[in-house]
Amino acid sequence: MKCLVINLDRSADRLAHMVAQFARIGIPFERVAAIDARNHPELEQQPQHALYATRRLSGSEIACLHSHRACWSILAQDEARYGAIFEDDVVFSANAGPLLADSGWIPADADIVKLETYFKSTLIHRRRISAGHGFSAFRLYKNHPGTGGYVISRQAARDLLEATEKVNVTADDLIFTPAFPTSSSKTIYQLVPALCAQDQFVRDRLPSLLGPERDAAGAASGLAAKRRKPAAERIMKEAGRTARWIVDFYRFRRHIVVPFDSTGAND
Repeated sequence: MKCLVINLDRSADRLAHMVAQFARIGIPFERVAAIDARNHPELEQQPQHALYATRRLSGSEIACLHSHRACWSILAQDEARYGAIFEDDVVFSANAGPLLADSGWIPADADIVKLETYFKSTLIHRRRISAGHGFSAFRLYKNHPGTGGYVISRQAARDLLEATEKVNVTADDLIFTPAFPTSSSKTIYQLVPALCAQDQFVRDRLPSLLGPERDAAGAASGLAAKRRKPAAERIMKEAGRTARWIVDFYRFRRHIVVPFDSTGAND
């Protein structure tokens, strides 16, 4: 299975990090030059999806999308049915190698398999599909942000390229937020435990390059200021959460914080 790594030309330290990570699990990879927002100030003026009415995407967020589009373009033309895409700040589980060496474990109906964890609660089906080597795949039914590592089918890559030809969204919203048709129309699986995680959650040596801009944009739009909800509103929200839990239970779905085995991650 072809493994692509998105890396900025000015981020030699992150490329060295990924060289070490792939060497540790014995898998080759191809570097894909990331689009650098510093060199493309016009990105912020490009059309954005209507769901971003409350805040405009930053140039870096749009550049990130275009970097993933470069990878989708490669995989859309590849002979293999599946390929894997990684950002340059992930760390791998010690057992990641066998899964990246072969695509035979991927569920036959999968469009996308999320390989990483964001350590936030998400919703998966209870039915487990063994992927071997201690991993299992579960259908994913709720937003689970992050595009640090995922497997994508050739056809799904073509679909995402078409969907983003004239409008910009964040890459993780596009793929993993059910509010977007590109996500809700795809069969998406979550690997458990996660095959990888962003370094910021495991070793905290490589901080997110998008985080500061997203925080600044949220503060500027007033989204960062949270008001305390009235008691009645809090009660209704909790009642709604309980009702959804009951519905999910009878649909054989369960909430989970996807774990990650960090053994070997600090090497």
